[in-house]
Amino acid sequence: MKWIVGLGNPGTTYQSTRHNVGFMVIDELARRWNIQVTQSKCKALIGEGNVQGTKVVLIKPMTYMNLSGESVRGFLDYFKADLEDGLIVYDDMDTEIGKIRLRYQGSAGGHNGIKSLIQHLGTQQFNRVRMGISRPQPGRNIADYVLDNFPKSEQEALKSMIEQACDAVEYSLKASFDNTMAKFNK
Repeated sequence: MKWIVGLGNPGTTYQSTRHNVGFMVIDELARRWNIQVTQSKCKALIGEGNVQGTKVVLIKPMTYMNLSGESVRGFLDYFKADLEDGLIVYDDMDTEIGKIRLRYQGSAGGHNGIKSLIQHLGTQQFNRVRMGISRPQPGRNIADYVLDNFPKSEQEALKSMIEQACDAVEYSLKASFDNTMAKFNK
């Protein structure tokens, strides 16, 4: 079984914000693979399906970003899933808008959702797709920036980035994460 978590915040208020690109990727994968992400379990919305002969679970934690680790830990315990079979998709200010970066370990880098995951998983080693949202202008409040919607000028880069991330996730269902990183980290 492969499982993919998109980090974000629940509710329509946050739906199109920079902090919710993880949810956007889950929504696009659900559309591509015809999986309904509507089952409420493990403090998350979950959808299960079969993709290319692989059982796949799509997960959107409903705990709000700062407590994402609670939901993922609950999922791992409930489904007896392996950490190595998972992929965490989230926003990253240190990556330029429109770009993705795949990693298998690293610190939280100030991202509270990743900080929560590291705390609840007890490790910094888990597969991740970092979605570029760029840094705000100097002097701009970071919390306000990540909770803002993407402006019109970034919509094309956002759409392309979501497609790239979905392609990488799909590729990773059949390839090792090392091979996936080699293919998608440009």
